[in-house]
Amino acid sequence: MQYTTAGESHGAKLVTIVTDVPAGFALASERINSDLARRQSGYGRGGRMSIETDKAQILSGLRFGRTLGTPIALEIANKDWQNWQERMATEGVAPANLKIETAPRPGHADLAGAQKLGRNDCRDILERASARETAARVAAGAVARAYLANFGVEISSYVTRIGKVALPPELIARKQAVFSTEKIENSAVRCPDAKTTDAIILAIDDARTKGESLGGCFNVVATGVVPGIGHFAQASKRLDSQMAAAIVSIPAIKGVEFGLGFASGSLFGSEVHDAIVIGEAGDGRIQPIRATNNAGGIEGGMSNGESIVISAVMKPIPTLTSPLRTVDLLTHQSREASKERSDIVAVPACAIVAEAECAMVLANAYIDKFGADTLADALVAFNNYIDRLIK
Repeated sequence: MQYTTAGESHGAKLVTIVTDVPAGFALASERINSDLARRQSGYGRGGRMSIETDKAQILSGLRFGRTLGTPIALEIANKDWQNWQERMATEGVAPANLKIETAPRPGHADLAGAQKLGRNDCRDILERASARETAARVAAGAVARAYLANFGVEISSYVTRIGKVALPPELIARKQAVFSTEKIENSAVRCPDAKTTDAIILAIDDARTKGESLGGCFNVVATGVVPGIGHFAQASKRLDSQMAAAIVSIPAIKGVEFGLGFASGSLFGSEVHDAIVIGEAGDGRIQPIRATNNAGGIEGGMSNGESIVISAVMKPIPTLTSPLRTVDLLTHQSREASKERSDIVAVPACAIVAEAECAMVLANAYIDKFGADTLADALVAFNNYIDRLIK
């Protein structure tokens, strides 16, 4: 299962096409729109979120609510398009009074993109480089999530840090599945601890007053993943390499780790590796499991049956209301960087995008292992595999 997106931040629509979708599983627009709404939420979001109410229209690949095994096309309308039609028209001649963006923002794709493509107007770059594009990714990821649900796989996320305010480390249990969805989604910043949530909101208010932006960290947790998804023999099929690449592809992500991650480098091997013990699998049957989950659910490029726990860090958004210095692309003179309507922080939303990326990688890996044609055939192969694993 793969996706391709198209569309600009202030263009008419965002579009995504999901290919290699097996036939026969249920998919509803409500499921997609629920994830789109979660992506738009979070304290510290900018004015754009008060304009848009993202909803996906399913254009192809379904009949009577079930997938046909053909590409699924989805579109999301940009309501703000009505204010940008002259400046972002796909045809015709540019208006004589067109304002061009010649002051690239430090930390954004503006300058490198303008240099790459030989442009003086950064808008030719920033419209596509904008994180607005990730709405289309979330829509695509919802297709993958609907497929994975048939195998008992669920994916969630929660914020562990924004700025200098962090969730106490003792609250992050890697062996435990995840915090309750209610606690996470009821938090204004998708952090499951009430005290940490309150402190984060104060930090966001302080950043807004200073004309600053904030980054942070989040965890993505995939539960119900069976052992052996991915592969050890080829670099391109290692599950962790695919997931790391997918999550780093999200704008502003600067680092990814699994389980203990970087902390593993300061510990003895006996403190890092997860002992293997016998666990109950139901119906009196048993199977090997890990006593802990320091590996974050992946060993040797494959899932090991524990929850997959991925941590990622998002840098602060580069658009500042108190801008840094830059160089004008036309005059070559020093000036303030341009300003776009922007968020103070988007870490809670970014975590939703990371869920979608994780879902797409896992769905593709499940299809690779259990079959690509139909859900019914894949479930037969899946159940046979489970019977072989559990004694």
